[in-house]
Amino acid sequence: MNVLGIEGTAWNLSVAIVNEEKVIAMVSEAYIPKEGGIHPREASQHHAERMPILLKKIFSIFPRDKIDAVAFSQGPGLGPCLRVTATAARLLSLKLSKPLIGVNHCLAHVEIGRWMTGARNPVTLYVSGGNSQVIARKGGRYRVFGETLDIGIGNAIDKLARKFGLPHPGGPKIEELAKKGEKYYSLPYVVKGMDFSFSGLLTAAERLIGKARFEDIAYSFQETAFAMLTEVTERAMAYLGYDEMLLVGGVGANERLQKMLREMCEDRNAKFFAPPKQYMGDNGAMIAYTGLLMLKNGQQTSLEESIVKPNFRIEEVPITWS
Repeated sequence: MNVLGIEGTAWNLSVAIVNEEKVIAMVSEAYIPKEGGIHPREASQHHAERMPILLKKIFSIFPRDKIDAVAFSQGPGLGPCLRVTATAARLLSLKLSKPLIGVNHCLAHVEIGRWMTGARNPVTLYVSGGNSQVIARKGGRYRVFGETLDIGIGNAIDKLARKFGLPHPGGPKIEELAKKGEKYYSLPYVVKGMDFSFSGLLTAAERLIGKARFEDIAYSFQETAFAMLTEVTERAMAYLGYDEMLLVGGVGANERLQKMLREMCEDRNAKFFAPPKQYMGDNGAMIAYTGLLMLKNGQQTSLEESIVKPNFRIEEVPITWS
């Protein structure tokens, strides 16, 4: 089967087509704000303007009459952006007379990570702009065993970058600065049971501006935040007795975070997995592939059920595949 997937939960708009064996085609275009962070209304306008162009590109690569289903990111995400994505998916589903599949965005990160790496049943650390969660499958659903109590690690990094005067996205820029850091400054390390918090860490890092080099602030921030994430991920692995660990989400592309998690897994005689960088961040392939899994296992979405869900939780989705 060939499934088309549309991703547009936040700043990246992406359309892809996959089958059981590979990603056939994917085209993407990101919204880059002129200043500050992501503006939901402007991002949704960008998606609405670029959606027809991306669809035209994808159908120039793969004929639309060979599409078997249309999947879309139903949530979680920014409401205005989700509505653009859902509207396009509904229209395509009706026009092509093909099934419609609403996909949980977080679940899609996990499933494309498993597909791309061969991980069977891992503890997954999902880190992005709006989400930071430790996820694992238990029974017929994925469960969240730990998560941020305030903001996602990606948002925290972007906010710090803006305080440095750096444009969005800030993650790669903070990573490069951190590589040049030489001095570690003690910052709040906030782990509460299986959950973590980044707001106090961010505030403390911001207070160092003007007193320390940007490189040292970035280095100290990364070391502290990533150690928190590694601790909770290891605790989940120990509790569940799992010997696989999967890293997904845009922040997962950070080389320092990967190194810390890989070393933790080596100490536990566990396997570390991370998909290729182009499938770490938000992308249409992850929506298409998860839609394919759902379709093969009898899950479809009626028009009445296709309302967007900005707060859609991964625990809400029944998992009927291995």
